[in-house]
Amino acid sequence: MDVNIIYNIEHEMPLGVLIALYFYLTGLSAGSFILSTLAYGFGVEKYKPLGKIGVVMATLLLLIAPITLLVDLEQPLRFWHLILYLRITSPITWGTFLLTLYPMNCIIYGYFMYKGDTKRTKFFGLLGIPLALLVHGYTGFILALGKARVLWNTAIMPPIFLVSAMVSGIALMILVVIVKDFVFERRGANRALIFDLAKLLVASIVLDLCLIATDILVLLTSHTEAYKAAMMLLKGSISPLFLGVEILLGSFIPLFLLLSPFTKRWIPALAIASLLVMIGIFAMRCIMVIGGLSIPLS
Repeated sequence: MDVNIIYNIEHEMPLGVLIALYFYLTGLSAGSFILSTLAYGFGVEKYKPLGKIGVVMATLLLLIAPITLLVDLEQPLRFWHLILYLRITSPITWGTFLLTLYPMNCIIYGYFMYKGDTKRTKFFGLLGIPLALLVHGYTGFILALGKARVLWNTAIMPPIFLVSAMVSGIALMILVVIVKDFVFERRGANRALIFDLAKLLVASIVLDLCLIATDILVLLTSHTEAYKAAMMLLKGSISPLFLGVEILLGSFIPLFLLLSPFTKRWIPALAIASLLVMIGIFAMRCIMVIGGLSIPLS
């Protein structure tokens, strides 16, 4: 008699919250750096107050981000393997180079900015933009290469990561400007700058929602595993985090606060909206990392 024996083996999840936090921090850094270059790289004077703040935040965030990777390794003393054992076709190898070059460029860019060397500041600011985009874009690219993970394996993954980086970066800058003006300098907030950043935040949130909607629609109309991934987001175990935190708390409520005639000129409401946006983007990172691993391999 033939007997079929089925073993239910639980595998340890290889990626977790620390990796999601790494993705989140690199996105904040990229968004902060690009905002910093609007004045010193592209000459948009109204964004000049963001120049020094942006480069400081970009550098600090990117110095913190690799620490989460080292902790996740469980054997952090082996980090040098990434440098010694290089494979040119591996996105992780390119990420190692980028995580070295980008912070160096940030430091040099910031040095010339504080020194007042406009010419060199502009050069290293413009040079840093592709580095910032690549540092965060490659994280989405790594996930997109996971062929057996239906939630990851899509060409839209890198653009989603880049756009959400700008969303969180703009929200962070709004909060930093408010805190700097009210707490540290004890003066009225730079309202014109904050309101202008709020408009950018609205546009970036709308674009982010369009990309998310496109991704969901493709999953719903694709093969069986993709449909299951979409239903996991809409009705399954991840739906409270996706619909409740990322979409409602992190997108719709901030849009209401940013667009409502009763709150769009009220600084506390803009601060709350920015904080909710940052929470929503972090939820998105967790959904992509943990949710993508929750679906059985196809």
